[in-house]
Amino acid sequence: VQLQASGGGLVQAGGSLRLSCAASKRTFSNNAVGWFRQAPEKEREFVATISWNSDRTYYSDSVKDRFTISRDSGKVYLQMDSLKPEDTAVYYCAAARGSLATSTSGMYRYWGQGTQVTVSS
Repeated sequence: VQLQASGGGLVQAGGSLRLSCAASKRTFSNNAVGWFRQAPEKEREFVATISWNSDRTYYSDSVKDRFTISRDSGKVYLQMDSLKPEDTAVYYCAAARGSLATSTSGMYRYWGQGTQVTVSS
């Protein structure tokens, strides 16, 4: 599975962006999918995850109530509202080895190339 993340860009604080994640060569319809991010000089961190059938979603505390993960027609989306400068990072989507939503990066087998999100103050 090859993953392609898109939708990043430059936005002012308080604005919104929607990231998309699509798979090529094979679908990830039976896999949980997650979003992670990495800011400069920081460790990669978990952002959100969704189970294969969308019945479970989990969020990091830092994005809860501002970000929404969803999946539809073979794509996974991350709607990001009320963006803050501290949300600035490269965002990666990843497909898990299994179908259950998980925040553990080691449980993800396939990773996309990342999309830059920059939030100005």
